[in-house]
Amino acid sequence: MENPWFNPWFESIAVAQKRAKRRLPKSVYGALIAGSERGLTMNDNMSAFDELGVRPVTAGQSASRDMATEVMGQPISMPVLISPTGVQAVHPDGEVAVARAAAARGVAMGLSSFASKPMAEVIDANPQTFFQIYWAGGRDEMVARLARAKEAGAVGAILTLDWSFVHSRDWGSPPIPASIDLMTMLRHGPEVALRPRWLLDWVRSGALPALGVPNFPTDPSAPVPGFFEAYGVWMGTPPPTWDDIAWLREQWDGPFMVKGIARADEARRAVDAGATAISVSTHGGNNLDGAPAPIRVLPEVVAAVGDQVEVLMDGGIRRGSDVVKAVALGAKAVLIGRAYLWGLAANGQAGVENVLDVLRMGIDSYLLGMGKSSIAELSPDDLVIPDDFSPPPAD
Repeated sequence: MENPWFNPWFESIAVAQKRAKRRLPKSVYGALIAGSERGLTMNDNMSAFDELGVRPVTAGQSASRDMATEVMGQPISMPVLISPTGVQAVHPDGEVAVARAAAARGVAMGLSSFASKPMAEVIDANPQTFFQIYWAGGRDEMVARLARAKEAGAVGAILTLDWSFVHSRDWGSPPIPASIDLMTMLRHGPEVALRPRWLLDWVRSGALPALGVPNFPTDPSAPVPGFFEAYGVWMGTPPPTWDDIAWLREQWDGPFMVKGIARADEARRAVDAGATAISVSTHGGNNLDGAPAPIRVLPEVVAAVGDQVEVLMDGGIRRGSDVVKAVALGAKAVLIGRAYLWGLAANGQAGVENVLDVLRMGIDSYLLGMGKSSIAELSPDDLVIPDDFSPPPAD
């Protein structure tokens, strides 16, 4: 029974994270906050925003602010999208709850090919769903996955390239089981017992945390592989060339994002390969540690290809002000990952809606304080940018 004095609403994403930490078993929470090696890039993803100042105005502000935009052909209520993340065992409703929350707030959904819920259920909950794919397996298998997504109603495709399998962590990697069997339950039982509300959620759902990936098989009637089985296929597939990426793009009739760009020269290669959108990303700090935060690289990528494709970014978004800064530097929109997972863990669908509301209010406050009537009016001139903020262009 919930405490009657407890208010489920949280006023910041930092509070959502604290509630997620209190609610989740230690290893589940550890999987959400982990970055590669020392965590330099993961931390820079967030701290880089703190180096950017804003220029306020004191009078003459607009009485209303327009946050709506369009990304990959989809109208959205604000420049925020749900980034595709893998198995969402932080809550029994997983990706379906996230999709419903996003739809309720007019936000598009990114669905991972490693998601725990079938794509048909997610797309039914939010028709504005982009299907994310890795370069994994043979060409026929990848074409079949895209065909499944198209048939299910996905409105766009996201090819994720920003992970080089550097997963060692100085603070220790969280133990992620391959399946929920008797030994797993015995091993993780003590930490789960310390989080009775999380356990009760799963008991009420009548299921165990799902570690299978139903959207990875090429045939929807095929057995659902476990996360690590699918992960093994991905790791065992030779990395793609830009010619491979151009070929895959030809297999999808619709908007196509390449996610993981971190250099101007590669942004141009993505455009040449046929991408209609790119996301500047470090996979949440889980790729090469020591890489600069996406917000630092964003200006060079926008300068290189911003007049040809939509440029987005993901990594480190925790506040509405972060969104405003990214848009001011040229991003069409941002994708959020950990932020909505903390909301999901804290309060299910309502928690994800809460996270989106926090971001919306923050965006609105900053547009008001900066004297803007629309996000379209933002530019680098609205920011105070240190001379050494961005690395030299890699071109």
